[in-house]
Amino acid sequence: MILLAYRAAVTLGKPFIDCVINKRCREGKEDPARIGERRGKPSRNRPKGSLIWIHAASLGESLSVLPLIELLHSRYKRCNFLITTGTVTSANMLSKRLPKNVIHQFVPVDCPQWVDSFLDHWQPNFAMWVESEFWPNLIKLTESRNIPMVLVNGRISPRSLQNWSRFPGTIASLLGGFKLCLAQSHTDMKNLKRLGAANVQMLGNLKYASAPLPADTQIVTELKASLADRPAWLAASTHPGEEEFIINTHKNLSNKIPKLLTIIAPRHPIRGELIAELAANQGLTGQLRSRAKALRPNTDIYIADSIGELGVFYRVAPVSFIGGSLIPHGGQNILEAAKLGSAVIFGPFTENFNEITSEMVRTAAAVRIDKPAALENAVYSLLIDASTRQSQTDVAKKIVLDQMEILENIGDQLLPIVEIAIQEN
Repeated sequence: MILLAYRAAVTLGKPFIDCVINKRCREGKEDPARIGERRGKPSRNRPKGSLIWIHAASLGESLSVLPLIELLHSRYKRCNFLITTGTVTSANMLSKRLPKNVIHQFVPVDCPQWVDSFLDHWQPNFAMWVESEFWPNLIKLTESRNIPMVLVNGRISPRSLQNWSRFPGTIASLLGGFKLCLAQSHTDMKNLKRLGAANVQMLGNLKYASAPLPADTQIVTELKASLADRPAWLAASTHPGEEEFIINTHKNLSNKIPKLLTIIAPRHPIRGELIAELAANQGLTGQLRSRAKALRPNTDIYIADSIGELGVFYRVAPVSFIGGSLIPHGGQNILEAAKLGSAVIFGPFTENFNEITSEMVRTAAAVRIDKPAALENAVYSLLIDASTRQSQTDVAKKIVLDQMEILENIGDQLLPIVEIAIQEN
């Protein structure tokens, strides 16, 4: 009943949804040249032969699934691959990192007509959802076409568990469409079963197996040279409400550490100018990378408002604070910094990555702070104590290496289902 009501509401609300899409275009949150994809109008032809479709909501999910796409491609070289995401940032990143045989499209907004148009065009033989984006029409209409679906790296946050528990029949119906649910942690496996998923296994978090973020070696070399002897730290994937604390931390630390540089890489680069204003309000000199890549000697706050360069800054900064964790957002991926040898600090709100962050803290592979005021001491300690910093990063890298078999284990579970789906084509 709820699913039927949802479908009717979305159908009737199309004019309003169109207005929202147009507003997002004006705000830079959609790609105007490809906006038809959000309305189920593909911009690419479907290649002949079998097609495996992977849906990854945004940047983090996209990065985590790339090694799995490569594994499947190595075993099924004649297969075509389609990956859908919903963010401009993920699309820009994928344009640089996808193999030639993988097509990217923006996922259609969850209107039945637009979803049907998408499925009519692409006709996937197999569908793979990544993590936790359960769009009802997208799932149910895919299921109605007898397209096998698998949930990979499944995650149910405490907030999602609480919200979905209010609609037990609805979420059970959605999860029932998946032939297999591969949870990323024991907690997620328990939550998926509680919400009604039938075939659930826990093989580990696919994010452990993702490749280190790429970087142009020349850009890394140039940025390190421009730093010269300046100590630097990075605040990565920050969200509104965090930059004020980071800028205050810089002001306090600069009294103890001469020539300190703070690099801020906001989760949404479009916010770069707002962050520059925050720095200016505190009497600090901010510099937007989008306007001048060469670091100026008098820059206090270097704002990395570029896309696809986080790997550069993790390689340059010996210490990284991971954003989304000083506010109730749930945290961002700490493994990206750990893989590149940057010592990790994060705040108290990490429910999106609880098992990873708990293990990193337990083994002294990362530092958790309990409040924004503690950021200053955490950054200071790691910047001035190279021995402690090295010990922390060594442990972090070992944890990541010890989990690399996760990719093969997930692939082994997927391959029989993929095999049947492809043979039926």
